[in-house]
Amino acid sequence: MSLTKTDIIISAFGPTLRVFTDAYPVVDDEDNEVPPRRALEEAREAVTQVLVDEYLEAEGIDELDDVTEWYILCWLVHESETFSYDEGHQLGLGIGVDIDEIKRSTKTWRKSRGDISLRGHDGRVQNINEKPEDRSSRIPVNPDDLSFSLALDKIHAAMHVYDVQGESACCDWLRERNFDTDSTFKSTLKALLQVLPHDHDDWELARDLAAGRTRDVLDLEFSPNVFADHDDKTMQSELTDHQ
Repeated sequence: MSLTKTDIIISAFGPTLRVFTDAYPVVDDEDNEVPPRRALEEAREAVTQVLVDEYLEAEGIDELDDVTEWYILCWLVHESETFSYDEGHQLGLGIGVDIDEIKRSTKTWRKSRGDISLRGHDGRVQNINEKPEDRSSRIPVNPDDLSFSLALDKIHAAMHVYDVQGESACCDWLRERNFDTDSTFKSTLKALLQVLPHDHDDWELARDLAAGRTRDVLDLEFSPNVFADHDDKTMQSELTDHQ
């Protein structure tokens, strides 16, 4: 029997509830009673961190902004751009993100019936080849900006510039924003290379950013494992080691 990452997280709930019941009433350091939901959220967060530590080589994931961390964790845990809304919502709560509050402003995801669908760069970045006045204000990421509030925005904007203007223009764009010394940019890029499916357009652009002249500009030092096929790695799909 093989276990997915979602199975691993869910499997922590039973033991957590047993311990919670045996120790009831459970109180925190300030002597406030801890409800069962909070105990389950903390169990989910702890198991998710174990998965991050074991299956991601990128350092500094826990230092990223919460939205970027949530986006990466969704890909890591669910291994698909579409999954249950409730699972995505609970994963967000575990790291302090209310995904409903960020939905419109970040456009990192959209809802289809009872599911979440993660957005790639194509639906989040304004077209840099269009005049600013001709761009849609509903698209949140402006590639002309010199700074970005989310690490994910930096990567998605870089993907867009590389895609529509080419490697040389992207090199200049990266230098202008000092991304060669930006640890959050590098951590996010490396993490996405590890969690995105290789048939996803964003993975191919992330690979291109991590190779050639843009690699030199960013001064990247990645393990070859980052570029290995998912079928050749234990970090994707089946976690038989956790049986």
